[in-house]
Amino acid sequence: MPTYIKPALVLDAGRARRNVERMAAKARRLGLRFRPHFKTHQSRDVGRMFRDAGVEAITVSSVDMAEYFAADGWGDILIAFPLNILEIDGLKRLARRVRLGVLVEAADGLAALAAGVGRPVDVWVKIDIGANRAGLDWSDRAGLARVCAEVARLPRLRLRGLLTHNGRTYGARTLAALAASHADSLDKMRRSRRALEAAGFAGLEISVGDTPACSRLDAFGEVDEIRPGNFVLYDVTQLELGNCAERDVAAAVACPVVAVHARRREIVVYGGAIHLSKEDFVSARDGRTYGRVCRPRGAGWGPVLSGTSVRALSQEHGVVTTTEDVIRRTRPGDILFILPVHSCLTVDLWKQYVDLGGNKIPTIRACGL
Repeated sequence: MPTYIKPALVLDAGRARRNVERMAAKARRLGLRFRPHFKTHQSRDVGRMFRDAGVEAITVSSVDMAEYFAADGWGDILIAFPLNILEIDGLKRLARRVRLGVLVEAADGLAALAAGVGRPVDVWVKIDIGANRAGLDWSDRAGLARVCAEVARLPRLRLRGLLTHNGRTYGARTLAALAASHADSLDKMRRSRRALEAAGFAGLEISVGDTPACSRLDAFGEVDEIRPGNFVLYDVTQLELGNCAERDVAAAVACPVVAVHARRREIVVYGGAIHLSKEDFVSARDGRTYGRVCRPRGAGWGPVLSGTSVRALSQEHGVVTTTEDVIRRTRPGDILFILPVHSCLTVDLWKQYVDLGGNKIPTIRACGL
């Protein structure tokens, strides 16, 4: 095992590669285009695992991230965040280098985009199927038709299709609830597309992408493309929901133990909000948790410790509540591995991973982006 003297984001590259290969194989089996979201891992090196698995098109969450991955040779990139016309210069640069896709939910800004790019840009219309975050309401036929008509009339804009992210699946506690939420989402997307077909907009594709549904379900109906991202690393959220097994979680934060309080059955680790992210937690059967805890095993980590959880975070400190048995076997200077609640948020805090061989793997933050 590499030597850790302070917190480190550790990548089990073997697990990550297995996750990638499994999802790529599933997409092929179901006849779906696989356009994975790279906002989870945020690393060119990890991205190359997808290229090895035959992936050619990717999803990102910002113009900066698109430029970062374009520099590593990715030529088909969708920015799955509503169009920010203030970044028109970056979009123009990207359109010259890659097949660029943008996401819109209104006609505003489309004329400026069309005037600013020299090459055709794919336009996806964001659909709100009930998550109430962004997008046009799936049942707003007139609004959808107005946006599509504006795209169709403008040069250098290609109306590609309809896109959604069913974030409601992250609240599905059973497989039946997950399947019902997924089926509802697909039905609304299908009905939106058919309404637009009746209005004269033919050939629209459907793009969906949430890790819970893509991990556990096979029924995708009229979907053309899937865009899951979290699955490459998974995390405690997915573990608690039953969407992955412990052996699938591919990232953890190695945290030195700095104090053991036997009477309170608490362990203090060097690993706080700036290492794990305090923005997310899971309300599990045993209460609120900011991460699950594992002991080292070989070069990586072993199974989740029963009765053990990160219960509190401050800037540098993590407070782990645990059992008497774990307390007896833990001393300052030990290393504990914390599985993050939300790997996307945790990775976003770091400039690099350390793999199980001690090699450093840069993330986008190492470039100052």
